[in-house]
Amino acid sequence: MSRRKPPAGAVTKAPDGLPSAMIENWEWQDHAACRDVNPELFFSAESERGMRKHAREVLAKSLCGTCPVRLKCREHALLVGEMYGVWGGTTEEEREPALHGRHR
Repeated sequence: MSRRKPPAGAVTKAPDGLPSAMIENWEWQDHAACRDVNPELFFSAESERGMRKHAREVLAKSLCGTCPVRLKCREHALLVGEMYGVWGGTTEEEREPALHGRHR
């Protein structure tokens, strides 16, 4: 497997509170089950509600269940405070208590 090079002008230092921008910190994404999947599966449209949202989240979480980097993805979402979407098999609602507990 060839190593990806960061794009020209890539950020070399992450803002405070975010993990380092070093490519090694992000290469786990190369192994993600979702790497070639439409991101709309993981993020709801503003108008999405109820059963439609739930069904999409169930599909997204089922893909996460097959993912070899699911825990790293979830850890990332909690570390950077991802407020939207399914990350590491968790929805924003499922991550919310952990995110609020961190800021106390």
